[in-house]
Amino acid sequence: MQVTSVGHAGFHIQTKAGSILCDPWVNPAYFASWFPFPDNSQLDWDALGNCDYLYVSHLHKDHFDPATLTKHVNKDATVLLPDYPVPDLKRELEALGFTKFFETEDSVKHHVDGLDVMIIALRAPADGPIGDSGLVVSDGETTCFNMNDARPVDMDVLHDQFGKIDIHLLQYSGAIWYPMVYDIPKRTKANFGKQKRQRGMDRCRSYIEQVDATWVVPSAGPPVFLDPELRYLNDDQADEGNIFPDQIVFLEQMRIHGNDKGVLMIPGSTADLHGADLTLTHPVEDPMAIFDNKADYIEEMAQRMAPVLAAEKASWASAEGEPLLGPLRDLFEPLMALTDQICDGIGYPVGLVLGDETVVLDFPARTVRAPGENDGKYRFGFRIAPELVRTVLRDNEPDWVNSIFLSTRFTAWRIGGYNEFLYTFFKCLTDERMAYADGWFAESHDDSASTELAGWEIQRRCPHLKADLSKFGVIEGEKLTCNLHGWQWDLPSGRCLTSKGHELRSRKLEA
Repeated sequence: MQVTSVGHAGFHIQTKAGSILCDPWVNPAYFASWFPFPDNSQLDWDALGNCDYLYVSHLHKDHFDPATLTKHVNKDATVLLPDYPVPDLKRELEALGFTKFFETEDSVKHHVDGLDVMIIALRAPADGPIGDSGLVVSDGETTCFNMNDARPVDMDVLHDQFGKIDIHLLQYSGAIWYPMVYDIPKRTKANFGKQKRQRGMDRCRSYIEQVDATWVVPSAGPPVFLDPELRYLNDDQADEGNIFPDQIVFLEQMRIHGNDKGVLMIPGSTADLHGADLTLTHPVEDPMAIFDNKADYIEEMAQRMAPVLAAEKASWASAEGEPLLGPLRDLFEPLMALTDQICDGIGYPVGLVLGDETVVLDFPARTVRAPGENDGKYRFGFRIAPELVRTVLRDNEPDWVNSIFLSTRFTAWRIGGYNEFLYTFFKCLTDERMAYADGWFAESHDDSASTELAGWEIQRRCPHLKADLSKFGVIEGEKLTCNLHGWQWDLPSGRCLTSKGHELRSRKLEA
């Protein structure tokens, strides 16, 4: 088996039974905020796209790149399709001209023309845009687990179906807007960023321990920010509060914790594997030069990509136009009417400051309105440039998380904790998505099984997204952290410290 990095979460997997192109991303994403790092635009994309199989893990735009898929990828390729509850991914690929689909079953091993293939599909509203996934592929000699940025909750199925994993590809860096966009003091923001950075790497190391592969390739990040307005987001100033550490940072984190099986791959790097034996080649003599002179590399890339960035910005809608209250009311109010679970979970009005106009999403009343005299300060609010909102309305974008929020081109404030229901609402801006998310929240979480951890008996499954707390739970004093997403609970009371609801069943064991 030959595994070639094509940038970010993208890989080309060559086997005797055929080739699989995974998550090819080249063009800037999220309002041209994210570019692949290191640069992958010079790869031979026509050759890479002449593949037998295509795997797109989910619809985040740093994994699903319509322009690259349209221009370079063979439309006769068979798509290995994750088992998602909402068929948006298949519809989008069909619209690009793909017609051959192998529809997998979640966490079931399939035999496909000489390959054993399994896709672990995640289906919670918080998983990507209504779905995220990881791919396992074996040619009988070598087994590769491409987890990209998925967060599976049950890893036992992996070993039950495939045994020993030879190479593990996974995310280790941030892919979020928190805490950078929040209107909080600089020192507080830096502390939150430092915690977020470390928790992300801790979660990644937890997965590495559970998968126990021979080789580990940190991938699926970080992006590079080339817009002068966003350059501060790059981790090129030795800032411990930066949530976008690069591959070198994480490989050192692995070594600090006693794991020397990390492998650096840049776009064009190739790992030839025969079972656990690996031979690595790079497209340049010294890949470390990219990281040793990172700020210079980013500056050169920014100058070269400036026309691309300018063209993307020119494609946005104008900031001027009719008041946004009417179009937002037409979009949001029918969706509010579909979901008591999410509207009640949000539980308060949310302010949108759009240039000179403010629009209030009044979730308790299920209305979109102008500000009221008695509103006071909204507990959660966003300041967004009107041209971004007009663009997503023009394009019928079903997911503001996968467009505006991941762009980091906004600011936010909140009083109190994170509100999962609110971001789920913005992710589900179609009737089909909203109906699914409402039903998912209506189902009760499984808290029947228990586990013992650091002197406490707690429910085994996390109240957030059902992660196994015997593997992802960490207790410090009387506080439990689930490293899958960094959510926390007060153990004596069971109260969630991260978001509203999501109580945990817990009991202190007698000494």
